[in-house]
Amino acid sequence: MKSHLTLLFSFWLAMALSVHGQIFLSLDDCIDNALENNFSIRFVKNQQRISGNNFTRGNAGMLPSLDVRTTFSGNINNTDQFQRDGGINSQRYIHNVTSNTGLQGGWMLFDGFRAQLRYKQLSELKNISELNTRITIENTMAGVASEYYFFIQQRRLFDNLKYAVGLSRERVRIEQEHFLLGSGSKVRLLQAQVSLNADSSRLERQYEVLNAVRINLAEIMGLADLNEQFIPADTAIVINANLAYDALLSEMMLNNASILAAIHNIKIAEFESGIVKSRQYPYFNLSSGYGYTRNFFEAGTLSGQQTWGMNYGLTLGFTIYDGHNLKRLHNNSIIELENREITLGRIRQEIMADFITTYSNYTNFLRLLTLETQNLDVARENLDIAFERYRLGGLSGFELREVQKDLLAAEERLLSIQYQAKMSEISLLKLSGRILDDIN
Repeated sequence: MKSHLTLLFSFWLAMALSVHGQIFLSLDDCIDNALENNFSIRFVKNQQRISGNNFTRGNAGMLPSLDVRTTFSGNINNTDQFQRDGGINSQRYIHNVTSNTGLQGGWMLFDGFRAQLRYKQLSELKNISELNTRITIENTMAGVASEYYFFIQQRRLFDNLKYAVGLSRERVRIEQEHFLLGSGSKVRLLQAQVSLNADSSRLERQYEVLNAVRINLAEIMGLADLNEQFIPADTAIVINANLAYDALLSEMMLNNASILAAIHNIKIAEFESGIVKSRQYPYFNLSSGYGYTRNFFEAGTLSGQQTWGMNYGLTLGFTIYDGHNLKRLHNNSIIELENREITLGRIRQEIMADFITTYSNYTNFLRLLTLETQNLDVARENLDIAFERYRLGGLSGFELREVQKDLLAAEERLLSIQYQAKMSEISLLKLSGRILDDIN
């Protein structure tokens, strides 16, 4: 009775997976969802917008400034005036008021080219932000593709296990018939039921694996409802076997986002060094304004006074000595530039090592695919022959079970190699900077 309940439950799980809420998503659908909803991508895009907003001539200090100001102030005083004849002239709580309104502008006409260098530096910071966005998108796309093809692999394993359950169920039926006709034994029937229960249990566990993979993929896509039911539109993992080493290597050195970001970081350090050097030059500043001032007096011969007019000023300056701080900053900028160049070399070496290893794995998996495909064909043919012999009584249940295990193992190895080959392909596309255009 227990085995029959297990079979019914397994059948319900299989039907639930294939029928309930059947939504098919292709890899492009998953990537589109991730590009729109993934939290990391949304965050880094906002950072890119900030960098774009910062890239202005005004932020670099190349434009003049203009302020309008209004002030109102006053004072309340007490005064005692001592006259020579001994008299005293006392005034209490004298309230004088001053009101001032004016426009004030300033413009740094020359500061050793610092503003121009800062403007170029802001441009490089904007480029770095765009590359960071690209890196995040590439990593997310690779993650989506990895989980998508893992979903396909696990669904294929699920289908293989369903097939295994079907074979085990047929074996139980045959053993039951033999037992009822008197040509079988209770032991062989129980062995067949044990195998069926084991396969059913494994099928149920595989369903939980599929559910976990679906949730992980939904999380990467940034879906609002992680319980949304969907399945991959594809049923097979197709490998691109035509990735050429030299072409990928050339594209990697030109287009790899991490390498490009390191190069831009060197340029930023060069501009920073130039900004430090600009402090060695004199600076020339223009200031001008127009104001109106009104005074109200409670004491004295005047009751009030108003003044209006223009003011201007030119400032020319030069730093003669600042405690060797300029020299210190200059030396540090040279060291920082050297560190950026060292970082570029390290990144290139790391990426090259990853590329060589990944391409070697890729070609090895392609060779294994051919071998394991042949092994699977042989295992399937062997199972057909073994099952027919088993029907005719020429093969024991134990021997049939071993043949069945060999088929499952061959299928699992082929699926594993297909998935690993696809992961190597995706990694190569990401390293070469082609993943945004060529992933499929």
